[in-house]
Amino acid sequence: MNYQKRIQHFIEENNLFGFNDKVQVALSGGADSVALLRVLTELGYLCECAHCNFHLRGEESDRDEQFVRSLCQEHQIPLHVKHFKTESYAKEKQISIEMAARELRYAWFEELRNETKSMVIAVAHHRDDSVETFLLNLIRGTGINGLKGIQAKNGHIVRPLLETSRENILNYLDHLQQNYVTDSTNLQDEYMRNKIRLNLLPMMKEMNPSIMESIQDTAQKLNDAAKIYNQNRKEILETSVQIKNEGHILPIQTILVDSAPLSLLHEWLGKYQFNSSQIKDIYQCVKQKQSGKRFISNEWELLRDRESLILRHSQEEAYIPEISIETIEINNDFVLVKDKHIACLDADKVTLPLEIRKWKKGDKFVPFGMKGKKNVSDYLTDKKFSLFQKGNQYVACSEGKIVWLIGERTDDRFKITDKTQRALILKIQE
Repeated sequence: MNYQKRIQHFIEENNLFGFNDKVQVALSGGADSVALLRVLTELGYLCECAHCNFHLRGEESDRDEQFVRSLCQEHQIPLHVKHFKTESYAKEKQISIEMAARELRYAWFEELRNETKSMVIAVAHHRDDSVETFLLNLIRGTGINGLKGIQAKNGHIVRPLLETSRENILNYLDHLQQNYVTDSTNLQDEYMRNKIRLNLLPMMKEMNPSIMESIQDTAQKLNDAAKIYNQNRKEILETSVQIKNEGHILPIQTILVDSAPLSLLHEWLGKYQFNSSQIKDIYQCVKQKQSGKRFISNEWELLRDRESLILRHSQEEAYIPEISIETIEINNDFVLVKDKHIACLDADKVTLPLEIRKWKKGDKFVPFGMKGKKNVSDYLTDKKFSLFQKGNQYVACSEGKIVWLIGERTDDRFKITDKTQRALILKIQE
């Protein structure tokens, strides 16, 4: 049949797998998965099947399993079956039943693929599924990546039927006189995807009988455009975002000079659970120079600093410096080390033990080389510290007096002079 030739051409054109590769077929028992198995075996590919029983539809779930077992036995194809406690898993993970089934299914598929030494996992998504996904994402709201439809290959997941319509699948099965099972939930319009399939698409077909082809063609064009878009966004973010102790840092100027700044922020922050509304607010904050403003997602915190946006994990434990202490006699060989990670103090002016704590409002010290006291807050501001940096600045104190703004500057009152006989060496341990 021409049907088989088209599938073979699609497999080869998209380099889904080779003729000698073992293929693991996800077999639900529905028309699309049965057609996938039959066409691959008719083409001569070596297949094994994987069936999931999620126990969500009572006797119907068991009926599907029995049908799959009979089909594989008839065609002498190895079959692997897995039973899942889907509802318990969904409750434990606090996710929807649909998401739970998806996670369980694909995790097992990958585990089984490794066990059976299969090259790929073939799933039966077809053209109509891709069109439904396009419309589903459009209704929910999405960017260009959500409008490119389902992809033919994603890692070890391949979709040989992706350019085949549901109508052609049913015609192929009818030609083979091959029966299949029907999931009764697919006939109910309780779910958004089913509403699209049962209500929206028929109405759209009345306006344009070729609507499926038109949407698929549009999705392909957007897929090509998305490749260019993603490459551009990736290159800019990879070259602009710096990772330092205080977090991931993106210069404000990079955003302002970009031709599509809002999209750049979406691509950067979307994967850190910031939603579209927050990202729009962040962009307004960038344009209006609102330094010091913070934005919070589930696990991440973003700071609009003077010249950059700083992103850090909100669950990260604060950095607490470990300080080593050594006292040495000063002789002719002594050299005063100039290193921000090391403080050299007059040991006889310092009382041990030292108190290591975060600085607090009202703290003052005499910065090395100066005569008068200065507020720690003013010093950090003058040094252009971000709020994240200020929040994690520690001090070393002797009897309540700051001897060292750790990692920054010592206090002039405790400096080594010509009269110093012993040096106290404080060093930050990496």
